[in-house]
Amino acid sequence: MSDSGALVVLLTGAASGIGRHLADCLVTRGERLLATDVAVEPLENYATAQGWPQDRVRTARLDVRSTEDWEAAIAAAATNWGRLDVLLNVAGYVHPGWIHEVDAEEIDRHIDINTKGVILGTRAAARQMVKQGHGQIVNIASLAGIAPIPGISLYSASKFAVRGFTLAVAEELRPHGVTVSVVCPDAVDTPMLDKQIDFTEAAMTFSGRRALQVEDVARAVLDVALVRKRLEVTLPRHRAWMAKLTSLWPALSRPLLPRLTQQGLRRQEAARELRKQQ
Repeated sequence: MSDSGALVVLLTGAASGIGRHLADCLVTRGERLLATDVAVEPLENYATAQGWPQDRVRTARLDVRSTEDWEAAIAAAATNWGRLDVLLNVAGYVHPGWIHEVDAEEIDRHIDINTKGVILGTRAAARQMVKQGHGQIVNIASLAGIAPIPGISLYSASKFAVRGFTLAVAEELRPHGVTVSVVCPDAVDTPMLDKQIDFTEAAMTFSGRRALQVEDVARAVLDVALVRKRLEVTLPRHRAWMAKLTSLWPALSRPLLPRLTQQGLRRQEAARELRKQQ
């Protein structure tokens, strides 16, 4: 793609995991990118190590909980390149725990980062995109935002909110030429998944046959949500159908939980053993 036809993209959570892989993909595709993260130093170090071209890639610190940071990021993209074509809301947080044992601060972190961060970013980007008359916003939720997952109930609640918010604002913004999509993946092999290995509360996270790879999510975002402008993208298909069914009939999940939990505990243990060998 020539520079004149390149997209202008603002990406959150670019220092690691899904966000970092998406950043690499966007750089390879020749897009103009404002890559952001609250951990800006690791992001800058990675950008330098990878040789991201400074003429079309910028890095910046963005705390998604901050209205001021969002306004500054949107203004930076518009000032550098004259517009904002795409916002990818990827930054997220998870900490497993039973609700009667978690600290109150964990409630704030999950809602502030996962939910409030997406809402603030969507609002800020939408203002710029409505003014332009075009744009696309992709919010990352989770299958845990379709089916409730015990043990990570705070994360599940925050992602339910992301999904509901996205589906609603998609209709609000459609008349203004702005497309909004939500991508709901199962567990992904990232540092966020590694963080859950030692928590038995997170057994359900590991209950699938395999974790998705960042490449799987990147394809869902770049080739399905962006290109086909799908309202909702879920993956993998078989787990997505299970999530949809248990969301429609919540009582269905109750007899399945013991088997899935045991399956997850076995796979957690296997993941711990693999980590020791590395």
